[in-house]
Amino acid sequence: MTPAARVSAAIEILDAVLHGARAETALTRWGRVNRYAGSKDRAAIRDHVFDALRQRDSALGRAGGARTGRSLMRGVLHHQGVDLDTIFTEARFAPVPLSPDEHSFETVSSDWINCDIPEWLWPQWCNSLGDQAVKIARVLQQRAPVFLRVNLLKTTVDQACAALSDAGYDISRHPDVPTALCVTGRTMGLQMTEAYRDGLIELQDAHSQASVTLLDPEQNGPILDYCAGGGGKSLALAAWFGAAVDAYDVNPRRMVDLPTRAERANAIISIRTKDQFSPNYSVVFCDAPCSGSGSWRRDPEGKWALTQGQLDALISTQREIMSDAANLVAPDGRMVYATCSVLACENRDQIDWFTAQNPKWRLETHKQWIPSAYGDGFFASVLTQL
Repeated sequence: MTPAARVSAAIEILDAVLHGARAETALTRWGRVNRYAGSKDRAAIRDHVFDALRQRDSALGRAGGARTGRSLMRGVLHHQGVDLDTIFTEARFAPVPLSPDEHSFETVSSDWINCDIPEWLWPQWCNSLGDQAVKIARVLQQRAPVFLRVNLLKTTVDQACAALSDAGYDISRHPDVPTALCVTGRTMGLQMTEAYRDGLIELQDAHSQASVTLLDPEQNGPILDYCAGGGGKSLALAAWFGAAVDAYDVNPRRMVDLPTRAERANAIISIRTKDQFSPNYSVVFCDAPCSGSGSWRRDPEGKWALTQGQLDALISTQREIMSDAANLVAPDGRMVYATCSVLACENRDQIDWFTAQNPKWRLETHKQWIPSAYGDGFFASVLTQL
């Protein structure tokens, strides 16, 4: 496919998204109908679609006119410095040439539009992030980097680096996270490598990994991943402690692939129901459901779908999770509360609420990572009992 044909495909997919389809669903449907498209074509089209969704409001604001996939791609490509007349042409499969009005672009003055943050959320965004609010929003307009977690149950960081380098990937150690590798250049096919198939590595954001490393790996006793989801933290905990992990999620279907992943990683993970919990866990890790605001460059649709009502409901759920999980922690144990959010109302404000409600608990340490070239936005706090 030509670059223009890829843009034309992205416009078609974005029209479907703007009419309510999920991006992944629209991409899959397009791929099934257009089987001639190769893997590189599909990857390029996917990049166009998600670039447009990350910058939805600013792109539409610059483009003006109708709220369409065509306007979105015009705004994005113009911002990228692309000569639009080389894309919008009379060539076969290209989007039709630009009209005189479409050659004009507007200057957007609203901060929240330029930063692609929903207007209703902008005051909370600024209150949470202060003088970094604009900078962090700009980071979320870009594509996310790719990171790997080295599975210390089966290999070392140096061995994993060597295996992936031999497979043709540009790999380097993360500067701050001891288990993380940075992938630059080519990223396609990582899950087909021998290193992945043998369980030496997992795809996982670096700052998500870092939340586990806040814990002392020498701490003894049973471990519970209380909000396991797909099991990424369960696997990371098992490798960091070199120990068995219990995994629980309110929706067990999210953990359906976890046994297979655990077997590949040589990790001992037991899926539990609430009536199977140990009464005294040394670690209870709560990666709570949240707005996902620290990882919106990976899920830009989540940004535009979030409402104040949904955020309020998430805050209530987070408090319930902390209150329930605290009852499972041994007297000398640790509870970790974590989110992939950068909003204070989901992070430090929640810790302040919990410790005020539970005076026997104290904050031992916490860390707020911001979205950057080295990882997504993530918050983690370690709490202990007095």
